[in-house]
Amino acid sequence: MEDEEEFEVMSEVHLGCPPDSHGPHLSRFVISPPLEAESSRFHKLFICESSPSNDQSIALDEDGDLVLPRRRSRFAHSFTLTIQHSITSTLRDVGLQVSLSPSPFPCIHDAYVSCGCVWKAELVLSDFVLHKMCTSSDFDGTVSLEIGCGTGLVGILLARVAKVVFLTDYGDEILDNCAQNVKINSPLLNPLAVVNVRELDWMGQWPLQNSLSDCKDPKRYSWSSLDLEQVKSATFVYAADVIYKDDLTVALFSKIERLMSMGSKKVLYLALEKRYNFSMDEMEVVANGYACFRRNVREGQEEETKEAKLVGKRIDITEIPQYVKGYERGQDVELWEIRSAS
Repeated sequence: MEDEEEFEVMSEVHLGCPPDSHGPHLSRFVISPPLEAESSRFHKLFICESSPSNDQSIALDEDGDLVLPRRRSRFAHSFTLTIQHSITSTLRDVGLQVSLSPSPFPCIHDAYVSCGCVWKAELVLSDFVLHKMCTSSDFDGTVSLEIGCGTGLVGILLARVAKVVFLTDYGDEILDNCAQNVKINSPLLNPLAVVNVRELDWMGQWPLQNSLSDCKDPKRYSWSSLDLEQVKSATFVYAADVIYKDDLTVALFSKIERLMSMGSKKVLYLALEKRYNFSMDEMEVVANGYACFRRNVREGQEEETKEAKLVGKRIDITEIPQYVKGYERGQDVELWEIRSAS
């Protein structure tokens, strides 16, 4: 299995990208509320300083004729978020990738004209987070943790209202890229928010026995004692596109179960995309990763099983407006709200 990590991979929506599209690249996302569900809170959070004046005075041109205001364009009340990413990566570094596909919506890319899209499930999770932020104060002043954050998109959005955000993934290259995205988008963050980029190895021990201050040679993205205390008080956990390999999925849910048992009650919002492959065992096309996920999470109306220590319910994503422009959700993306079964 070690050899597979040497292959460069991309998702199907990368097809058509230049063959030399090795990162890093910058993609800029247009984010705005749907016209039918425009939110005053959205404008207060993201557009307040750049919104046009509300001056209702009558304006005349040089001939004395009345000047009628122009109809507002679709993206007049929007903001742009910039994400640095790779287009291809090894399987180990897949968190560096951003999916790219053509789109009728405007989006700028440094290397070529296209629309930059994070993996679909993370875009759906981003839409959910944005909608929650714009219609409620549920995420305001919270301590939140994103697992397998990749480029850090969801956590960066959360940092507009949250008090503390932990962005976690594995490997210095992915974490360096995530930290750079936090830096690039620093004007978007709440100036009072604390954003921590930390390493979380699903296959390793966590929480760590030694704090950052106790380590003789601490790594750049090590956890401190304060970090662990803040994680205990976290109320929300987020994850997207983290279900793709059975052994990693089992290890992931072992970490999630441990995390859910620490401190205050926590809710996990997890977005995933079913990925189908032909199985020689079943001799048919199956979504084994999704099946492994369902073995670890019991849906609310199902009977209790010894294996599932977490209970979840599916969120109807058709009821979530699309704030991030330029991507298609497809039929195989699901969003779940997951809690401890105990």
